[in-house]
Amino acid sequence: MAIILGIESSCDETAAALVTSERHILAHKLAGQEEAHRPFGGVVPEIAARAHVDALEPLIAAALDEAGLELADVDAIAATAGPGLIGGVMVGLVTAKALALAAGKPLIAVNHLEGHALTPRLADPALCFPYLLLLVSGGHCQLLLVEGVGRYKRLATTIDDAAGEAFDKTAKLLGLGFPGGPAVERAAALGDPKAVKLPRPLLGSAEPHFSFAGLKSAVLRARDAQTHSAEDIAAGFQQAVIDCLIDRTKRAIAVAPGATALVVAGGVAANGPIRAALQQLAAAHDLPFSAPPLWLCTDNAAMIAWAGAERFALGLTDPLDVAARPRWPLDPEADKVRGAGVKA
Repeated sequence: MAIILGIESSCDETAAALVTSERHILAHKLAGQEEAHRPFGGVVPEIAARAHVDALEPLIAAALDEAGLELADVDAIAATAGPGLIGGVMVGLVTAKALALAAGKPLIAVNHLEGHALTPRLADPALCFPYLLLLVSGGHCQLLLVEGVGRYKRLATTIDDAAGEAFDKTAKLLGLGFPGGPAVERAAALGDPKAVKLPRPLLGSAEPHFSFAGLKSAVLRARDAQTHSAEDIAAGFQQAVIDCLIDRTKRAIAVAPGATALVVAGGVAANGPIRAALQQLAAAHDLPFSAPPLWLCTDNAAMIAWAGAERFALGLTDPLDVAARPRWPLDPEADKVRGAGVKA
């Protein structure tokens, strides 16, 4: 049994965790930054990086203490090396490098997106490759065929905004507060999803990808019209996102007949109505449905430790001069997509 120390600092969550290769989460410590960023309505990279510096060392110490372990007991140290806000990524990766060097332990540089992609296997031991993954978060919205550790075939991505980014911007436009995703979901529960007519970009299109920029702009116009409540606009927005996600995922199912399951991961996977709609879609296609527990959907260090464990089992470690990366696609061989640029 291997024990992996995982470190996550790619955005505004600082986290440390100890996870075993047998799927036991021995400890998990997390420090959020919501109060620091709330006055700005979004994450400020410089504030986030400084907060990671202050929080990371005590969190690692607390995680080791909770697990009753010393650093010497750990088999490897895994840290997010990208993609993300580069200042925060560097804080976590440099810390991991220092610990690895001091303790003589292997370093594993984890792609944050791979952390999300493999987390369902931490929560669901029965989940086998290859599975169809909807990775939906603040920075990314992709459909991937997960063929194995380090082997990802991108079937679709967003040509502009990610779904989570659209949630955050909608919350800001409607004055619902920060963080935006949960705020929109709460407001939508009080509204009528049919009250406001909003577009469904690329719905039914032969193009496999997602687009949410036009939907976000429509929310702005609906708000400025002042004819509907924020709750109704939020409900209409959320339903439009669901319709787009289901339509695009249904298309991906058709081109991935060998998939063992439909899986959703990433921060937006914590949205209840989205999870329910995807579960219904999976059932309609006789596919098992898998989604991590809610706390493992949002950024956390357990997913980084688990991705580290999966890589460590295959002998995949990294040199101490491995670089932090603000952009790091899971499928670097995927065709370029119009409008998406390096985010694809």
